[in-house]
Amino acid sequence: MDIPKNRFKALLKEGRPQIGVWNAIPHSTVADMLAACGFDWIVLDTEHGAMEVTDTLPALHAIDGYPEVSAVVRVAINDWVLIKRHLDQGAQTLMLPYVQSREEAEAAVQAIRYPPRGVRGVAGMTRSSRYGLIGDYMARAEEELCLILQVETGQALDRLEDIATVDGVDGIFIGPADLSASLGYPGQQRHPDVVAAIEGAIGRLKDVGVPSGILTLDEEFAHHCIGLGTSFTAISVDMAALRNAATALLADFK
Repeated sequence: MDIPKNRFKALLKEGRPQIGVWNAIPHSTVADMLAACGFDWIVLDTEHGAMEVTDTLPALHAIDGYPEVSAVVRVAINDWVLIKRHLDQGAQTLMLPYVQSREEAEAAVQAIRYPPRGVRGVAGMTRSSRYGLIGDYMARAEEELCLILQVETGQALDRLEDIATVDGVDGIFIGPADLSASLGYPGQQRHPDVVAAIEGAIGRLKDVGVPSGILTLDEEFAHHCIGLGTSFTAISVDMAALRNAATALLADFK
């Protein structure tokens, strides 16, 4: 048995833009429905909201039923224990929030690698190795693992190249909500200074050859970011899509 191919990572390397969506509602039916819609990638978000490590496993199962759709698990914090648990459950692409320095980026890379290159704990009977049936899993796991780091503060932007160019980092996600707050404009993601910082980050990442990504519910800005060169762009959040559809429907009757 071979290691499952990581389509998300492969398309990042090819430079093909991928359109994604955020899954924050902790039930695999939601992940299944979003995958059926045809998004290229779906974030299973354990940082904000109610989704826990155990909620991601049935969601991973659901998304696996759609070969053209990739699951990206956002871990609650850059913590080697949490990272290990998600990897052992079979997550192949992880997104880690609030990375502030090259040292934190290096720690994240160490967490996804087995010794002697890293500190990932060894367990034989895990879904990641197909319960031990992938005989060379430990030797080859890195090939299909993908690590995305979130840069979402002014301090992290100052160190963007240092963070992005760590060996083992596959992409940088720019967090516009936290970034706007960090820059002094909470809730103002379209403030000119915030937009300029995002545009600059996308360009700087392109210059060092590292894929960039973003989440924005602003359709015009999403197209703008794709035009600037984002490789993985999320365009909605399940809870926002549900709220917007429900309030629009209700408005037609009231």
